[in-house]
Amino acid sequence: MRIINMHNSIVFLFLGVIFISLNCKEKEAQHINFKNGDIIFQTSQSEQSEAIKLATHSKFSHCGILFIEKGRTYVYEAVQPVKMTLLEDWISRGKEGKYVVKRLKSADTILTKKVLEKMKSYGMTMRNKDYDLYFEWSDAKIYCSELVWKIYKYGAHIELCKTKKLKDFNLKNPVVKNIMTERYGNNIPLNEIVVAPSQLYESKMVVTIFNNF
Repeated sequence: MRIINMHNSIVFLFLGVIFISLNCKEKEAQHINFKNGDIIFQTSQSEQSEAIKLATHSKFSHCGILFIEKGRTYVYEAVQPVKMTLLEDWISRGKEGKYVVKRLKSADTILTKKVLEKMKSYGMTMRNKDYDLYFEWSDAKIYCSELVWKIYKYGAHIELCKTKKLKDFNLKNPVVKNIMTERYGNNIPLNEIVVAPSQLYESKMVVTIFNNF
C-alpha cells in the first residue's frame, strides 16, 4: 500500500511540475512578440485609480512604454519615481493581472533602430523624476500618460493624440471632486494641458496586439 501511495505521489508531483512549466511557458509566449515602443495599459490599484477612470470614462488608469534590454522586457513608467519596471512585476501590480498592449501602426517601418534610440534617450532624461500628483504639463514632475506622450512626441516626432484641458474631463463625479479638492482646494487649474491614458488607448494611430481583459 505504501509503495502504491508513494507511486501516486510521484506521479502527481511530476504532473504538477509539468503544469507549472507549461503555465510559465504560456506566460512567456504572451510576451514574446512585444517590441520596443509598445504601449501597455492596466487598471492600477492606487488611491487615485477610481477617480481617473471616472473622470476619463475608461477602465484604464495607468500606462507605460515597453523597452527591451538584454532580452528582458521592462515597462518604463511614471510612478514614484519614474523608473524601469520588469514587465512581470508591472503586470502583477495591476488589478487581476489584466492588461492591454498597443503598438504604433506601421511600427516596423516608422520605429527604426535610430528612432527608438532617440525615444529611449529622451525618455531617460525623465528617469528618477518625481510623480506628478497635480498633472502639470511641465517636465519638473511627470505622470504616466504624459511620459508616454512626450517620449513619442520628442523622441519620434509623433503626436499619438491631441492634448486636452483638465476641464474637458468629467470633474463633476463626487469621487473626482473629492480628489480635486484635496489636491487643489478651490483653485483647480481647469485650463491645464492634460493627456490621459484613455486618450492614448483610443488613439487611431495604434492597434491592439494583446488584450487579456
